[in-house]
Amino acid sequence: MGYDIEKEKREAIEAGQRALSSLRTAKENLNSAKNWGLVDMFGGGFFSTMLKHSKMDQARQNMEQAKYDLRNFSRELNDVNMACNLNINTGDFLSFADYFFDGFVVDWMVQDRINNARHQVEEAIRRTEYIINQLQYM
Repeated sequence: MGYDIEKEKREAIEAGQRALSSLRTAKENLNSAKNWGLVDMFGGGFFSTMLKHSKMDQARQNMEQAKYDLRNFSRELNDVNMACNLNINTGDFLSFADYFFDGFVVDWMVQDRINNARHQVEEAIRRTEYIINQLQYM
């Protein structure tokens, strides 16, 4: 069975772009949650608490979407790997995509957890951008 290398590359890049979009939305909501959390810690009251929780709920949904998108991206990368001998080391990325936010049960009241999630999202963005760039210049 023959592979259309260009088609596989295009599908992988599209899947990567979808993952990046989800990750960036999660990052925005996490940044917003962090800011409202800081307001909350300094006596912001009921309104800032509600906004913080709303942003955190949105971020959690974004992160679930990002996890799904990263897994799709991983599958597309496997297809590209089969179609042509990729010089991209995807093994590291594939395992990262698998455990990305696994067991992500968070006590959202803790500012530290928001920061940890932000770092994970930033790392996922960095890795995804790197692989997309490599695919584009193959």
